[in-house]
Amino acid sequence: MRRLLLLLLGLLVSHQSHGFEFIIDGEWEGETSGLQDHRERHRRAILTSEEQEDFEAIRGDDITVKSYKVESRITSRFAHTTVRSSVVNSGSKAQSIGFNVQIPKRAFITNFTMNVNGITFVGSVKEKTVARNLYAQARARGKAAGIVRANSQDMETFKTEVHVPPGSNIEFELHYQEMMHRKLGFYEHSLHLQPGRLVPQFQVDVYIYEPKGITMVETPNTLGEQFAELIRLTSSKDKAHIVFKPNLQQQRKCENCTDSAIDGAFTVKYDVERDSNAGELQVSDGHFVQFFAPSNLSPLPKNIVFVIDVSGSMWGVKMKQTVEAMQAILDDLTIDDHFSIIDFNHNVRCWSEELVAGSSIQVTDAKRYIQSIKPNGGTNINEALMRAVQMLVKASNQGLIDPRSVSMIILVSDGDPTVGEIKLSTIQKNVKRVMREEFSLFSLGIGFDVDYDFLERIAMENRGMAQRIYANHDAAEQLRRFYSQVSAPLLRRITVQFPEDSVSDITQNRFDKYFSGSELVVAGKVLPSDSNTLTSFTTASAARLDLTLETETDTMELDTELAKQQHSFTGFARQLWAYITVNQLIAERSLAPTAAKKRKITQRILTLAVEHQFVTPLTALLVESEEAKERLLADSPKDPKHGCCSGGSSSAPLAPVRVLYQPPPWVQMTTPAPPSQAEGALPEHITIVENDPHFIVHLPRSNMDVCFNIDSEPGHILNLVSDRETGVVVNAQLVSSKRVLGNKLNTYFGTISVYYQPDGLSLAVSTHSIAMTDGTHNHSFTWGATADITQDGVKIAIVKDSHVTITINDSIRVMVMLHRVWKKHPVNVDFLGIYIPNDNKYSSLVHGLIGQFSMEPEVSVYDIHEGADPLKKEATMEVKGNRLVVTRGWQKDYRRDKKRGSDVYCWFIHNSGKGFIDGRYTDYIVPDLNSFLPTL
Repeated sequence: MRRLLLLLLGLLVSHQSHGFEFIIDGEWEGETSGLQDHRERHRRAILTSEEQEDFEAIRGDDITVKSYKVESRITSRFAHTTVRSSVVNSGSKAQSIGFNVQIPKRAFITNFTMNVNGITFVGSVKEKTVARNLYAQARARGKAAGIVRANSQDMETFKTEVHVPPGSNIEFELHYQEMMHRKLGFYEHSLHLQPGRLVPQFQVDVYIYEPKGITMVETPNTLGEQFAELIRLTSSKDKAHIVFKPNLQQQRKCENCTDSAIDGAFTVKYDVERDSNAGELQVSDGHFVQFFAPSNLSPLPKNIVFVIDVSGSMWGVKMKQTVEAMQAILDDLTIDDHFSIIDFNHNVRCWSEELVAGSSIQVTDAKRYIQSIKPNGGTNINEALMRAVQMLVKASNQGLIDPRSVSMIILVSDGDPTVGEIKLSTIQKNVKRVMREEFSLFSLGIGFDVDYDFLERIAMENRGMAQRIYANHDAAEQLRRFYSQVSAPLLRRITVQFPEDSVSDITQNRFDKYFSGSELVVAGKVLPSDSNTLTSFTTASAARLDLTLETETDTMELDTELAKQQHSFTGFARQLWAYITVNQLIAERSLAPTAAKKRKITQRILTLAVEHQFVTPLTALLVESEEAKERLLADSPKDPKHGCCSGGSSSAPLAPVRVLYQPPPWVQMTTPAPPSQAEGALPEHITIVENDPHFIVHLPRSNMDVCFNIDSEPGHILNLVSDRETGVVVNAQLVSSKRVLGNKLNTYFGTISVYYQPDGLSLAVSTHSIAMTDGTHNHSFTWGATADITQDGVKIAIVKDSHVTITINDSIRVMVMLHRVWKKHPVNVDFLGIYIPNDNKYSSLVHGLIGQFSMEPEVSVYDIHEGADPLKKEATMEVKGNRLVVTRGWQKDYRRDKKRGSDVYCWFIHNSGKGFIDGRYTDYIVPDLNSFLPTL
């Protein structure tokens, strides 16, 4: 952990400033960058112990804190937080007063202002060297100020100290911004509240605005039972307001206590409405953000090698907590998963030399092995990781790994290498050299003796991530929680694309994996266009599926809505884009292979950070009085990690910098819209079933359409196509209208199922969703987005809120049309129509209400004459040896005009098609949606 210590002394009592030193970026003045390991370890130990120091938001011996207020405005997952406090030096002597705020590690400070007895200090972010020079000038005049930032478990501490005379009034105000990261199915916003004293005006407000809507919002009782009833939550469809405003008496630890009971994190959890798996596309202020968090997909199988440090330093609580966590993690494995365990100290051991299935027998044996480990010896990280990669490579070469599975190495270590290869940059290169593109490395660093920078670097370079595990009583829970985040991979090889010339400056748009409960975010700038619509295309691979998902948005709509919101953060899209871009460039900078490339990335970070006012490791916040006579300096610290490596080949090499905001190298520069895979225009003349339900059977040879109704009961499942030889079944289940109308309860198709027996694939299309299952994997899609889905020989093309086309082996097509009605309609319900081409290639065994007409019967119509209804002629039809009285009428084809439909004239057969269909309609009722029709 590196601290920046710049002492604010002599602001108003300048003669006290001369006797103090300061630290910038964690490097003591005069110290060389080539630190020895023992010095670095000593520094880590000091900083770890410092974390235990008492924390108070306002520090001072004899002061009055008049107010302490925190406000967060969260708009579309991006939070702007403001912390304000007003303090008076009530003592008789001059003293130092501190203002301390714990902020999330991922947050960027954007401003800090302070007013001391009428002197206002205003902040501005500058390139660090510029800010240092200006600060040094002030310090040389004895007019210096300072800020400290340090680390705790999930937060960083912002500290300011000012020396003021008695009676002084000081007002502090800090601003910071962060993106909410979705983990395990929700976003979590935490505010650390530790005033250290009673405050007359104490208030916390959190405002949330999510344009698509909020599905859940809750405030876990993290401050204690005393405050459970004082947190007020109000919410509507798309907004929520959480307020915490205890009075002085409610703040006390006990009735007569003078100490405050407020001490801990104030936490808000929430999640948003998602109407489709294609994601949510938002446009505001010339910038777009695509949120992608699909659900209702079957997890991909996993291949995991657990690599566990069992060196002597793991003895005691660390090992006990690791064993406890591994017991739960191993229980999570399924029979479709494969795993092994490698433990290492100065030697490397394998529980199993090969990956084994996650059966109960293997899991039980692995648990016994973990429990028997006795930590001792040194740390040989290099050999352990080499062995893990070799194990995955061997399994892949032998065909033991499902091509669509996810292969990962999870490394758990608490220290630097001491045996074998100990040079961290060499270990990094060794791992990079042998890792395949389909493998990922996740690193978990326990405690502060580990070089976290190295673990983060080696994970990032190999398509994973790193996390520090704090060596305390809940380390096992931290390990389990991390594993939960990566235990359910749903998609691989995800790419978010946009039509050419529609966007620029996109952030990372290709992702190796998507895990259940998380979220992928892509942002960029929207280019000027005559169109008010922006479209995105997301491609990905799921379990046995290949997907293309389409979503679109109106580029003007959100800004109009934001203008109506009193507590929204109107600049969220622009700042969120910059936030993501700066963070990705910082990560890219750490992997830069050469100094020249590092300098180019550095310049891009500086430009963005200054423009968007972010305090980063490369910028500083210079806080000046209005006359620029007094100055404060706030730097952003680096994490407690020793910069181990000079670089190494990056998995995403930099492209030449041609423009100031050139798209990062991970962006595909040309992103044309991918063509629809399964959609194809159906023939003009086609067999249709629409409305309640009206069958329109097209007979190509006779150039004739014949109609009939089926009057059955709600819940009945009718077989439309049954072909045992090709293995295709199409069935439809009836639903009823809301009530009887005209002495009749109408029925409609509520669910249509297409079953393809050779693949065991069943597709159930309802008015709510499109659900797929193959007996092992279950996937569900909504009508809310256009999508193309491919599984083996079956293609599904969903057109948003319109229809879905199923194509089997390019020879059989079925289109299902969605019909929505007014939700409050007293009678009608949503229903489905079905359209089946006559050129589908069935076998000679095909049957069903529609399938039987693939072998067209001989039909003759004669004796056409006026009927009882002058608009409808009557005639005689001979078909299948039957002589039927038919009526000329018309039904509707909704393909061209979904609202009114186009007329299809046909000869109508009465009595539910009796005489035209084989047998009676009741012969076509089957027991379930995947049932073949028994032989008639």
